[in-house]
Amino acid sequence: MNLRGKKVILASGSPRRRELLAGLDVPFEVDTRNSFNESFAPETPHEEVPALMSMGKSHGFWRPLEAGEILVTSDTMVLLDGLIMGKPHSRPEAVEMLRRLSGRTHEVISAVTVRDASHEETVTDVTMVTFREFSSEEIDYYIDKYAPFDKAGGYGVQEWIGYAACTGIEGSFFNVMGFPVHKVYSLLKKFIEYE
Repeated sequence: MNLRGKKVILASGSPRRRELLAGLDVPFEVDTRNSFNESFAPETPHEEVPALMSMGKSHGFWRPLEAGEILVTSDTMVLLDGLIMGKPHSRPEAVEMLRRLSGRTHEVISAVTVRDASHEETVTDVTMVTFREFSSEEIDYYIDKYAPFDKAGGYGVQEWIGYAACTGIEGSFFNVMGFPVHKVYSLLKKFIEYE
């Protein structure tokens, strides 16, 4: 992608988002310095949470953007039965999350905010993911080998659990990895054109 002299900054520590943005052949740098506290009001509609978090991360960036800089932030959420499944904080929590996802279809909602010194746009993407039932041994194996504590819902679809147990995806696979790259690409094309 020809950035026409613009500079893209990815404000995310996620190795998956770095890998996916690089897959678009977009030159970028990573800067995760941020003051945003990831919290939201309990009455916030769940489907709006990723967009609010993504925008919050954008505006929590540690300094004002200079002319020609394009900042990219993102947030991903797993939703099952109306409940948000965040990143597990312990092994028992990861086990419980995977038990609840076993044999079920859940939603993965990701939002991306792209901002420069004078424009801002946030987009959301939704993917439905179906898993077959997991055995306790499979859950233990996955958690012990892959330690998915940095992943919403306690799993990475690009890891063993996705290979072995994902029976269906409706929507973008990359969105399930946490970054709807097709939408990111469209937004970046638009922002590159801005004067």
